[in-house]
Amino acid sequence: MRDPYVILITIYIFMPWFVGAIVGDPVRGQALVAQSGKWGGWAVMVSMPLLGATVDRLGPRKPLLALVIMAMAAITASLWWVRPGGTGLGIAWVVFAGAAMSWLFAAHETLHNALLVPAAGHGGVARASGLGLAGGNAMSVGLLLLVLLAFALPGTVAWPWLPAAPLLGLDPSQGEPARITGPIVAALLVLGSIPLFRTVPDAPRTHATLVQAIRGGAGDLWRLLSDARGNGNALLYLFARMIFTDGLTAILLFGGVFASGAMGWGTLPMLGYGIILSVAAVAGGLLAPRLDGWLGPRRALMLELVLLIGLQGLVLGMARDRILFQPADVSPLWDGPMFTTLPELVFLGLGCGLAVTVTAAYASSRTLLTRLVPPDRLGAYFGLYALSGAATMWLGPLLVEQATSLGGTQAAGFVPVIGLLAVGLGLLLFVKGGGRD
Repeated sequence: MRDPYVILITIYIFMPWFVGAIVGDPVRGQALVAQSGKWGGWAVMVSMPLLGATVDRLGPRKPLLALVIMAMAAITASLWWVRPGGTGLGIAWVVFAGAAMSWLFAAHETLHNALLVPAAGHGGVARASGLGLAGGNAMSVGLLLLVLLAFALPGTVAWPWLPAAPLLGLDPSQGEPARITGPIVAALLVLGSIPLFRTVPDAPRTHATLVQAIRGGAGDLWRLLSDARGNGNALLYLFARMIFTDGLTAILLFGGVFASGAMGWGTLPMLGYGIILSVAAVAGGLLAPRLDGWLGPRRALMLELVLLIGLQGLVLGMARDRILFQPADVSPLWDGPMFTTLPELVFLGLGCGLAVTVTAAYASSRTLLTRLVPPDRLGAYFGLYALSGAATMWLGPLLVEQATSLGGTQAAGFVPVIGLLAVGLGLLLFVKGGGRD
C-alpha cells in the first residue's frame, strides 16, 4: 500500500501540482522538494539502521508498525487542506510532510519486511515479495486511471462514457483532483493494512528491555559489517551501488516535478504521463532478466546505466517549445486532450525510455550481488545492501537542491544526477565477476 503514495503523491500528481499551483515557480519548487528529501534522508541515515536492529531484538513489530501507518495516513490525508491562495496548509507544511514521510516510509519498510518470513515462510519469501511488488504496481496504475477518469477528464472532453463533471463535485480550479490523492492514499494505507494485522503472525516477544535491545542491535550492526570484511570486490560493488542508486532515486523523485515544469503540464497530462510510464516500467522489469541472461548482470547493469545517462541528458534539452536543445514547432499534431505537440510526444518517448531503464537497473543491481558473494553469506551482504541504500539517500536530494539553486533552472538540478550515475558506472568497471552463468 506504499506504492500509491510514491506514484500519486511524490512523482506524478500531488507534488507536481504543488510546485505549479502553490509554489508557482518550478525552479524554486524543485529545490523545495529536494530540500524535503534531504532532511528526510538525513533522519533515515541517522536512525534507521539502528532502529531496524533494535526492533529485531525487541520482538513484536505490529505495535510500532500500527503507529507508523497511522502517522503516514494522517500526514497524507492532511494534504487535502493544502489550498491555493494561502487559505490552508502552506509550503512549510508540505516540506515538513515530505521529510516526515521519507522517514516513516523507511520505518514502514523495515517493519513490514521483518514480517515477511512469519507471513510466507522461508520458502515463500521470493514469491510473496514478487507478488507484493506486482500488486503494488498494478494498484498504482489502477489508481491513476481512477483519478484520470473520475476527476481529471470529466468536463474537459465530451466523451459519452465519461461523467459530465468531476465526481464528488471536485473543483479543478482549486486543485481538488490533485489534492484528493492525499485522502485516497491515506484510506488505502489503513484499509490495506487490515489483512496484515488480522492474519500475519507477529514475532514473539523477547522480554528484552529497550536499553538491552539498543545495545544488542548495535552489536548486530557491527557483526554485519565484520562479516563482509575480506571480500573487497563485493564491498566495491556495494559502494558503486550506493552511488548510482542515489541517481536512480533522484530520477524517480524529481522526474515528475521536472516534467510538469519543463512541459507546462497540469494534472490531466501528468496523469496520462504517469500511466504510460508505469506500464513502461513493467516492461523494464521483464527486460532485466533477459539482459542479465544474455550479457550477465554486470554488463547488463553497465549498459542500463549508459542508456540512463544518455536519456537523462537528452531529457534536459526538452521544453514545451524545444526538442533536444533546439527550437521546435508547437502546432498541434492531432485533436486530443493531451500530448498533442511534437515536443510533448518526444518527451513522452524519452520518459518511457527512462522508466524502462531505471526499473531494469534496479533489478539487475540486485541480481549482480547474488553473483558476487558466496551463497552462504547472502544474508549478511543483503543486510549491507539495505544499509547502503539508507546511508546516502540524502545525497541525491542535496545535490539536486544545490544545483537547482545555483544554476537557476530545473535542468541544472539534474546535472549532478547524471554525475552520480557516471561515477557508479566508472566504479563498476573495477568490479570483477557478474558474468553469464
